[in-house]
Amino acid sequence: MAVLLGRKARFVVLFKLLIILVFTLTFGFLPPAIADEQDPIIATINGENILRSHLDEARQLLPKNYQAVPIEQIFPALVDSIIDTKLAAADARAKKLHKKKDFQSRMRRIEDQLLQRVILEQVMTRAVSDAEVKQRYDDMARNLADDKEIRARHILVKTEDEAKSIINELDAGVAFSKLAKSRSTGPSGPSGGDLGFFKKGQMVPSFEKAAFALIPGEVTSKPVKTEFGYHIIKVEENRKVEVPSFKSVAEQLRGEISQKRGSAYVEALRKGASVVRFNLDGKLLETKTISPDTK
Repeated sequence: MAVLLGRKARFVVLFKLLIILVFTLTFGFLPPAIADEQDPIIATINGENILRSHLDEARQLLPKNYQAVPIEQIFPALVDSIIDTKLAAADARAKKLHKKKDFQSRMRRIEDQLLQRVILEQVMTRAVSDAEVKQRYDDMARNLADDKEIRARHILVKTEDEAKSIINELDAGVAFSKLAKSRSTGPSGPSGGDLGFFKKGQMVPSFEKAAFALIPGEVTSKPVKTEFGYHIIKVEENRKVEVPSFKSVAEQLRGEISQKRGSAYVEALRKGASVVRFNLDGKLLETKTISPDTK
């Protein structure tokens, strides 16, 4: 019971901290609230109205796991946090804290971050057409058409001499999976060194190059060195990469297009800006002055 109470207490504390942050970022710049039938008052603080819409907006900015909590369950804590924030803010204003340079500097940073978030949301959430998604899918399908993936096993050891010794045992007829189970230091050792299927780009370069040079049934004749040690690799089979259906990846591709838009927007801003950068010691690092017309 004590453990459960402790977890509940930590949840409440964390939740209130999140609400304070969300409330500050959400309502710090709002005009006076006017209620109507669809947006009732849920609290008044020294005559200032807090509306249901304020509560809903704050909830939308919570992490997904908190958003999933029923509103009836988090309503009291949400309102309490808003009240506490408003009261503390009013007291801070009475003490003129909002006029101090440190506060104003922090508020400028918050405003910049909030504006960045708003503009990126506008850029990235602009409707992505079905035609754009289909074009991206077709491009992906073409890129995958000639790709293959292989299923391989490996034995990982610390020294080159040990690896060469194992290759000699394989040449003598000892089963690869048996040696992997008894000699490999890698996590796949207990399963006979089986790595399953993988495509190019999923393994470290030297391992990938050696593995994809093999035909099914073939074993590397020399140890392959990587940052993890020395490998002996055996390819079991290869196959063409299966192109997923459009339906199964459409939403993922839509998200990728949105992300690409965001990146392109930021890159365009950088290209149109004059940026001067310095080292930590204040010495000039580099200077870039790029005209918007520069190609």
